[in-house]
This record gives sequence, C-alpha cells and structure tokens, in this order.
Amino acid sequence: MSQKSPESGRSESESGQPDRNTDPAHSTTSAARFAAFASSRGRYYAVFLAVFCAVLIISNISATKVIGFGPIVTDGGAFLFPIAYILGDVISEVYGFKAARKAVITGFALQILATFVFWLVLISPPGPGYENQDAFAAVLGFYPRIVAASLVGYFVGQLLNSWVLVAVKKRMGESKLWVRLLTSTGVGEFVDTLLFCIIAFAGVIPGLDFLNYIIVGFVYKVAVEIIFLPVTYRVIKLVKRHEPSYELDAAEA
Repeated sequence: MSQKSPESGRSESESGQPDRNTDPAHSTTSAARFAAFASSRGRYYAVFLAVFCAVLIISNISATKVIGFGPIVTDGGAFLFPIAYILGDVISEVYGFKAARKAVITGFALQILATFVFWLVLISPPGPGYENQDAFAAVLGFYPRIVAASLVGYFVGQLLNSWVLVAVKKRMGESKLWVRLLTSTGVGEFVDTLLFCIIAFAGVIPGLDFLNYIIVGFVYKVAVEIIFLPVTYRVIKLVKRHEPSYELDAAEA
C-alpha cells in the first residue's frame, strides 16, 4: 500500500499557506475577478446614454406639475423618472461606475443647457398674436427650481446608486444581480427623493401632504424598480451577451 505524503495532509497552520477554499481574502479576490465590465466605447453605451439623458429632461419638465390620485400626492415626473434609475442600473452593471458617472454628468449638463434656453425664451418679449406668455411662465418659470432639485438629488442619489451597485458586484461577482439592484436602488432613491422633494417643493406643498409626497415618491420609485426587475434582468443579460467588450476578467471601463 502506498504511503500518503505528510505534505498533502497539511493544513494552513502547518504549511504556512492559506487554504484557497476557506481563506476569505481569496474568496473576495475570486469574486472580484469574475465581476466584468464593458468599455464605455462599446456598441450600446451611446444608445443608453442618449435615452438616459432624454428621460431625465422629460421627467424634470413633467415634474413641474403636482398631481394627486385621491390621497396619493406626487408629480408628473413619476410617470417616467423611475426609468432613469433602471437605465442607470443597466449602465452601472454593464459598463461600470466611471461610465455611469459620465452619464450622470452629461445628463445634468444638458439639464443646465435646457434651463438656460427656457430662461432666454421666457424673458424674450412675446411676438404678435402670442397670448400664452403667462401660461408659459407658470410652467417653465418654475422649471429652474425643479432642475436645481434634480441636480442635487439625482446627482447624489444616482452616484450612490451606481457606487453601491458596483461595490456589491465587485464583492459578490456576477451572481445575485437582484441583491445589488434592490440594495443600490433603495439607497439611491431614498437620498434622491428626500433631497428633491425638500428643494423643489418645501413651502409649496403644505404640511402632511408634503410628508405624503416624500413617502409616496420613494415607495413608488422602489416599487417600479421591483416590478420592472424581470425586464431589467433581461436587458442586462442581452447587453452583456451582445456587447463585444464585456468579458470576464475585463477591467472597468
């Protein structure tokens, strides 16, 4: 009968080398190794960036109207704005934090441009036959405050959303996508909703209606994320499959 080598039975304490199956540091490294990101110069990044910016601008214009469905108080941005977070999740998951940050900065630069153009139009004298100056001012005259609220709330919230998602992915690897989607959304949407509501509507929506507005806004946005989770999963899976630069062990874009 052959004799078993003493070396083969050594544990970490005996050999001085960490056991790769039990060492937490190695497990974390292995998970991070399988957290891939595509290049922001990839095939689909520009498409996601364009849609992301369009959704952001349309949502902030729509948010100038406060709407109510019975006891539920919200604003017009509720119809489309949650999609911006879903797009942010897709960009962060596939292309990484730097690409998501680029999308946020680009979107807000366009928001500033839109605000400046609306302001120029607002202060320009109405032409012959134009009788809607007061109506124009009533809507877009409030727009700069909405943009300021969005700039602060969404900039902080979306960057937190992306940072949390990427950090969890680097720790856990490609598995359990739903964990990082829901965790990052919960953090990002809460901060975003709180800052946006305070800056945009504090003193405009009174008392308990204002508290209702904050709570409903947060719950609604998270609920939309949960409802659309299967769609988000599908989109992310398709983009990963067809994005040529998305490979395991790839560096973050």
